[in-house]
Amino acid sequence: MSAHNSSAKFLSGNLFAHVSIMSLTASVGLMAVFLVDFIDMIFIAMLGKAELAAAVGYAGAILFFTTSFGIGMAIAAGALVARALGAGDVALAQSRATTALIYGFGFGAVFAATVWAFLAPLAQLVGASGETLDLAVHYLAIIVPSLPFLMLGMMGGAILRAHGDARRAMMATIWGGVVNAVLDPILIFGLDLELTGAALASVAARLTIAYFALRPILRHYGGFTLPPVLSFLADLRPILAIAVPAILTQLATPVGQAWVTRSMAAYGEEAVAGMAIVGRLTPVAFGVIFALSGAIGPIIGQNFGAKDHARVRRAFLDGVLFCGLFVVGMTVLLYLLRPFIAGLFSAQGVTLTLVYLFCGPLALVFFFNGLLFVSNAAFNNLGQPFTSTWLNWGRHTLGTVPLVALGGWLFGAPGVLIGQAVGGLIFGLLAAWMALRVIARGGAPAAPRPPFARQARLMSLLHLRR
Repeated sequence: MSAHNSSAKFLSGNLFAHVSIMSLTASVGLMAVFLVDFIDMIFIAMLGKAELAAAVGYAGAILFFTTSFGIGMAIAAGALVARALGAGDVALAQSRATTALIYGFGFGAVFAATVWAFLAPLAQLVGASGETLDLAVHYLAIIVPSLPFLMLGMMGGAILRAHGDARRAMMATIWGGVVNAVLDPILIFGLDLELTGAALASVAARLTIAYFALRPILRHYGGFTLPPVLSFLADLRPILAIAVPAILTQLATPVGQAWVTRSMAAYGEEAVAGMAIVGRLTPVAFGVIFALSGAIGPIIGQNFGAKDHARVRRAFLDGVLFCGLFVVGMTVLLYLLRPFIAGLFSAQGVTLTLVYLFCGPLALVFFFNGLLFVSNAAFNNLGQPFTSTWLNWGRHTLGTVPLVALGGWLFGAPGVLIGQAVGGLIFGLLAAWMALRVIARGGAPAAPRPPFARQARLMSLLHLRR
């Protein structure tokens, strides 16, 4: 490998090993956060108040919505930095990282303020009412303002993964999880703050993740350089070219989940509580698959930047293979642990039925969600991010609304989850087929140079030499 692109570590070596290492290390960090959310749910269930568990379920649908905005910006930052490194342009990678973080924090602040102003209508939209509505709004009012800092942490982690530094990206989220895990029992039980304590612990965790994600970039990857005005403006176009469709793609998931939550609300708070447990259990069990999308993105991006299309295809197929092997193994484990998991929450009635349903056939169907995740990563890094957008919206509208309604009509509360899973199966297969076609064509054609790009590039180089 030549010196100019020595930062692009994915251009050589075993691709399945790269996919496995990146996914597993990224998932450790992700699961640290998800596990704390899961523990939150256990603590709240221990309080013995069904309305608290239901409130967290409703709030979770809205937090998923806000977090999706950060995921979209992180995808853009990671893809652009990985491409620049693959092409051997380290200065451009540094410039894109800096401007992406500035724009991300600003957009996140505006988005958080907008959501915060409409918390009650949003909670009502997903089915919350009465005392549960008040509790959900109170919980959200504390957490939502911290969104810009969560976005800094997510984008910083994506930039680290673009450099191939999955370990430090992992450690940022692990430290966030540690802070949350320590503060949860102190605030929830020790200070008797209950739901307020859980929310405050989550805010502290978000601030911690941001700090530990940005610090390694400052210490090991050249830090951040405030770009000249023209360079700052020129970078907005390529950032938005990926971020806008990526955000729209991510927003489809909470919209679909909100519909599922509202549909489940028709079967009572026990059903919503069961769905909330499944919602917390899913990322703990399948954090590796959630991480796979972000992990394989830099591998595809670097090789696409280096124009090695055969290696891009191999990376995609190895990602699918890794997904299948992991899902089968995890499904077996969940099935064996069903009684223990149900016992953690003292699950009974409909709640028990939903937990047992997930820890069986529905867990196996998660493979098709993994297909969609890997395909979305391919589209985002091959210059076709809007393909991800249409597929995700299709999956969470056509693949959710009618199937959830049909499943609920046929089987009640369990049918809601079954309908959602069938939609994932259909769109996962469709996404994989389309991704292989895009890879066979060599990705999207090169994008036109943005306005002021030449002037901005010159000024950026002069600025760096100072």
